[in-house]
Amino acid sequence: MNALSATIRNFRRAARLLGLDSKLEESLLIPFREIKVECTIPKDDGTLASFVGFRVQHDNARGPMKGGIRYHPEVDGNLLLPCYFHHLHITEMTNSEELQVDPDEVNALAQLMTWKTAVANIPFGGAKGGIGCNPSELSKSEIERLTRVFTQKIHDLIGVHIDVPAPDMGTNPQTMAWILDEYSKFHSYSPGIVTGKPIDLGGSLGRDAATGRGVLFATEALLNDHGKSVSGLRFVIQGFGNVGSWTAKLISENGGKIVAVSDITGAIKNSNGIDIPALLKHVEETQGVKGFQGADAIDANSILVEDCDVLIPAALGGVINRENANEIKAKYIIEAANHPTDPDADEILSKKGVVILPDIYANSGGVTVSYFEWVQNVQGFMWDEDKVNRELKTYMTNGYKAMKEMCKTHNCDLRMGAFTLGVSRVARATILRGWEA
Repeated sequence: MNALSATIRNFRRAARLLGLDSKLEESLLIPFREIKVECTIPKDDGTLASFVGFRVQHDNARGPMKGGIRYHPEVDGNLLLPCYFHHLHITEMTNSEELQVDPDEVNALAQLMTWKTAVANIPFGGAKGGIGCNPSELSKSEIERLTRVFTQKIHDLIGVHIDVPAPDMGTNPQTMAWILDEYSKFHSYSPGIVTGKPIDLGGSLGRDAATGRGVLFATEALLNDHGKSVSGLRFVIQGFGNVGSWTAKLISENGGKIVAVSDITGAIKNSNGIDIPALLKHVEETQGVKGFQGADAIDANSILVEDCDVLIPAALGGVINRENANEIKAKYIIEAANHPTDPDADEILSKKGVVILPDIYANSGGVTVSYFEWVQNVQGFMWDEDKVNRELKTYMTNGYKAMKEMCKTHNCDLRMGAFTLGVSRVARATILRGWEA
């Protein structure tokens, strides 16, 4: 089941548990606005090239919309989809399709961000967007020109109190710096227009580690609730990019034993625990976990079913499905990636007694610290890193408690606890602002 279909399915279940009016339910599902623009730039060789840029702005009931901008060759600007009411795109993804970015996924991620910011209890809504391009085929100056043209086309539809973009696949702090500079030409200096910026332009300390640190805090909250702690437990982490590597580092520092990890280059295992500082050094030098001498190479396809206490998927969506769910040995799954577990797998794992900490809570540390960055920009007062980390732990801890309360109220699992929490907060804000059936 693809990301949009799964997201809508979870939303519908939450709406039923909450007893939402059917008209309000449909209103919450439909995006607030979808933007599509043509971006034409001169290339370094003097020729012209055109690209499609887009932005899906899902909901602004609780505050400015928030979400990433991705540059990827498979981004599709044809976003006006009829599938919100007729789920026409329910297909199994092949391995090659998992890396693609399609309109369904973008709409799903924009919607998920709406529920995620509400679960985190930060005053944002959800958005997502990008440009259909291959950054590896463009020079730095061409990417800058493309970013500036895209910003020129949408500057009046984003804003510090309207829609605040952030980095995503194929973009980075430098991309945000160009957006900030171009936007400021129209609206005066506005550091709060984007988050994930370089520190020298108003970025927040602690932002780089934020999602991984949030995963640690979420894991601690769950394990403490079950009378356990990170220390001494065995962890498997699929994905060793920014989120996975920070998660591994922080869990290791807190006494957890990382027994297997994987990335795009391969997978490795050491039942006695991997030396994470040594692995991080190896990855910095070789750009991947492959060839690390402190662990044995294993089949990357087996990483999800390795014996462990806690499994942390931190890479692609849809990796846990009906084909492998029965083989998973972990007692707990922490969803550091977006939509890593298919709904069919959810049901199988639930029957096995596996506890799943859902993505819209577990990986919300990144957007939470992005909120802190936005707050610092609006106030013109920067925080030290200790304050950022303390506030993040408070938000993650409070988020877990609120989610558990919804589980008790509606007699549901953690995923529905998170969805009912997020959807109820957005629904209340929508009604209070004057929505009428």
